[in-house]
Amino acid sequence: MSFVPGRFGGICYVRPVYRDPVHDFGILKFDPNAIKYKRITKLKLNPDGAQVGVEIRVVGNDAGEKLSILSGVISLLDRNAPEYGAGYNDFNTNYIQAAAAASGGSSGSPVVNVFGDVVALQAGARVDGAATDFFLPLSRPLRALQCIQEGKPVTRGTIQTQWMIKPFDECRRLGLTPDCEAYIRKIAPKETGMLVAKIVLPEGPADGKLQEGDVLLKVNGELLTQFVRLDDILDSNVGQSIRILIQRGGEDLEVDCTVGDLHAITPDRFVSVAGATFHDLSYQQARLYAIACRGVYVCEAAGSFKIDDNTPSGWIIDSVGRQPTRNLQEFIQVMKTIPDRSKIVISCRHIRYLHMTVTKVIDLDRHWHPMMSLAVRDDETGVWNFSVIANPIPAELPAPQKANFTQLDGNGQTAPAEIVRSFVHVSCTMPLKLDGFPKTKTTGCGLVIDADKGLVFVSRAIVPHDLCDIDITVAESIIVTGKVVFMHPLQNYAILRYDPSLVLAPVRSARLSTENIKQGQETIFVGFDSELRIAIAKTTVTQITTVIIPVDASAPRYRSINTEAIMVDTKLSDECTNGVLLGKDGIVQALWLNFLGADDSEYPFGLATPSFLPVISKIQQGVIPTLRILNMESCVIKMSDARARGVSNKRIDEVAKANPSRQELLIVWNLGRPPLLFAHKDDALRVGDVILTLNERLITGVLDLDIMYDNEVLDAVIVRDKREMHVKVHTVPTEDIETDRAVVFCGAVLQKPHLAVRQQISELRSEIYVSARSRGSPAHQYELSPTNFITAVNLVPTGDLDSFVREVKKIPDNTYFRLQGLTFDNTPWIITMKKSDRYFAMLEYVKDTSSLPASWKVIADEASMTQGNITADAMDVERDDC
Repeated sequence: MSFVPGRFGGICYVRPVYRDPVHDFGILKFDPNAIKYKRITKLKLNPDGAQVGVEIRVVGNDAGEKLSILSGVISLLDRNAPEYGAGYNDFNTNYIQAAAAASGGSSGSPVVNVFGDVVALQAGARVDGAATDFFLPLSRPLRALQCIQEGKPVTRGTIQTQWMIKPFDECRRLGLTPDCEAYIRKIAPKETGMLVAKIVLPEGPADGKLQEGDVLLKVNGELLTQFVRLDDILDSNVGQSIRILIQRGGEDLEVDCTVGDLHAITPDRFVSVAGATFHDLSYQQARLYAIACRGVYVCEAAGSFKIDDNTPSGWIIDSVGRQPTRNLQEFIQVMKTIPDRSKIVISCRHIRYLHMTVTKVIDLDRHWHPMMSLAVRDDETGVWNFSVIANPIPAELPAPQKANFTQLDGNGQTAPAEIVRSFVHVSCTMPLKLDGFPKTKTTGCGLVIDADKGLVFVSRAIVPHDLCDIDITVAESIIVTGKVVFMHPLQNYAILRYDPSLVLAPVRSARLSTENIKQGQETIFVGFDSELRIAIAKTTVTQITTVIIPVDASAPRYRSINTEAIMVDTKLSDECTNGVLLGKDGIVQALWLNFLGADDSEYPFGLATPSFLPVISKIQQGVIPTLRILNMESCVIKMSDARARGVSNKRIDEVAKANPSRQELLIVWNLGRPPLLFAHKDDALRVGDVILTLNERLITGVLDLDIMYDNEVLDAVIVRDKREMHVKVHTVPTEDIETDRAVVFCGAVLQKPHLAVRQQISELRSEIYVSARSRGSPAHQYELSPTNFITAVNLVPTGDLDSFVREVKKIPDNTYFRLQGLTFDNTPWIITMKKSDRYFAMLEYVKDTSSLPASWKVIADEASMTQGNITADAMDVERDDC
């Protein structure tokens, strides 16, 4: 074996064998024999070498750069531990201070003196431009290391009290007597302060015995002024009683406290159920908010337990379904008894607002996340061991329910009062970030278009795809399950179905107009705002036009195209995202829908009823339409523009006669990319083409494009380069466009490029598109970014999901492999990634079309499951725009 002098620049595999419950250090273990090209030299830990005035060097990776060496001089030995905010904080220890100007990347770096001894560890620094750094003393890390080397447990004791170093003048104000101060200064002349109680946790060993502001004098008869001796005594007396002498208000008090086990109040296990993760409240969080160290803490509030979008974690669950959950074990026992799809009331408090109790009805999901799993930390192996502790209880069969609709009072209009019976509330929950959609839960209103068959019309901004759970609320009382029957690829609507036999309420089918609403026509606007409150106003149609909704370049998602939008003259149209435009006779002239655009913005427009009546008619007859579409996006041009592009006067006259109120033509504004396996890729249309006719029908607006739905080939007359010409245009089947499969691998959500991707990309070279990735996953660590494409695994071409799954199954767990791919702009790249079946098992979501409506099933990779893991939580997969 040869050794290369100089720094080590390779990778060393380690496993954690200890992490301190309070102090900012841990211990990792590696195999020295695995280091092949470098001689390993241990560093000497010398806690006593840290003295004021000692010149030091911080050897680390400052700012993330490799091997930086910063210099400084120790200026303080007895400063309190720095406060880092609402997350992890060290306490009950002194810190060492120096001016070394270290920054991020230096944490954990050894602080060495001129003899090469390590005298401290770099822990933190100010971020306000000052050069001040904070070092962790080595007394406790050295003790832990020695215990591990000797095969002894690293005992850690606590009385659940936080102490602070306070100067003598402040201690005097708190009640330290002059005689006591004189005695301490005589015994320890170098000391400048004392330890004072800052926080005493309720229900802890010191509760009712110590108080905030108590000045610590002695423990077990020994004078104490430093943290190091206090830690020594507590760590050596776990489970034993100690005698504490304090001064409170100038009087000596002596109390006995039983030392608790600090490891026992530090979580070493967590439970995953219904898409969320829970553990017992940690001592760290309890100390930060000065509360009792007990309760069930939601560390990942997702899935059924996504209580508030603005506060994703930090909730304490007090009860579930009226059953108290005082600790994790009680929570597990309660959750084992609740069937899938149950609606249960939980009572909880956020750790930052404990004075306010929140009650919430949640839908328990045990079908997308069927297993309740327990993860337990194993310090021998350095991994977490998973086990299934409960399988799901099947959902109970729903029963019919009665309800009446709310009456509209005081509006004096019959039509709005009647249409209320046609509106339902729609809630859509998605277990996976698919098709670039930015949310996991949406709510809005839908319109019942056939009460006998339970058909509901809803915006695709509410139901973007069919990998979801849908709840339909009728009369604000009855909740039934909805299923996606049809999704229009262009016009921003979906048709849902519920079981009408479960609804014993006077639901009314909305009457839909067969005539297009006109510009300037009076209408009644009935809408619902973001809080689903109804608003009504008489108004006028101001504009009917073809709109181009802005694209989201960072994360393509569904966007309506080739759609004619209706606008009205009322401020309510901007405030309400769902509703209808009504005639005086109560007939619906248009649906008011929210259209999703760039940067999660929504644009409310009206959609005329005649544009979707043929689709609804087929669905009512029991036929699910299989539409074909032109693979292009169009926009309108005026006749002056058309004439400049070469449209003849004869054609302009034809347009004027066919549509005198709107003399417009369509041009090809953008071309999409068909599926790779699509047989016809001749690109008969080009950007800038003026479309005159399709199958001899004059095209004067996007409503005329409905001829494409039922034709595989269209005879088109276009104008290109000022020449009129005939071309044959092939339409694309929509069943090849909607997503029917997704693979979650190493934390990345992979799917075939969805429609929005095909609309925005110039060239499609792969059918494997990275839609999202999970924080902390291998995909995140090794920078497999969303909106990229994968083309090969270990140099084997993988053009589709089948070939990709086949290749990655050959890769052993915990081994590196190569991925090749392309960015959205078709720039090639190659990365290496380490497979992690234990924590990020491969899952497949596959649409089952054997029955209608179609359903999805989740398939776990058997090879991954043999590694002892539990399937990854799909709800944890977040879209990442990096």
